[in-house]
Amino acid sequence: MEIEQRISELGITLPAPAGPGALYVPVKRLGQGLYVSGHIPMRDGKPVYTGKAGSERSLEYAQEAARLCVINMLASLKAYAGNLDQVKGVVKLLAFVNSEVGFDRQHLVVNAASRLLMDIFGEAEGAHARSAVGTNQLPMDVTVEIEGIFELREL
Repeated sequence: MEIEQRISELGITLPAPAGPGALYVPVKRLGQGLYVSGHIPMRDGKPVYTGKAGSERSLEYAQEAARLCVINMLASLKAYAGNLDQVKGVVKLLAFVNSEVGFDRQHLVVNAASRLLMDIFGEAEGAHARSAVGTNQLPMDVTVEIEGIFELREL
């Protein structure tokens, strides 16, 4: 099954990719690797999931933020590659969760991002190395920021 078809079957519509909010590029290629800059839960140019995971924001809220980060990453990948079917799979994610002191479920927040990528790329190509880090603050007070490394198919 093709990647773009899987995304459609999951009921996901990729947004227009957001431009960088600072001095960086959204995607940088090195050989067959695509390094994707940190993406945040934005919709129509505005952050839609803000606040700290813990008592301020629920685990489920933070998981939805993580899913939106992945959707936004995929939009940037598609803009770079022209078609997500050119992307073979996921290599690694690095995720930051804006966390209250004592919140220790960052790994469960990021599971939502990992699950979505496995649903899209399949268990083998969607499985990836990963780090989930709690932090005391993220840009624009967003709840989650995720960056990734993806592999292009051999052409």
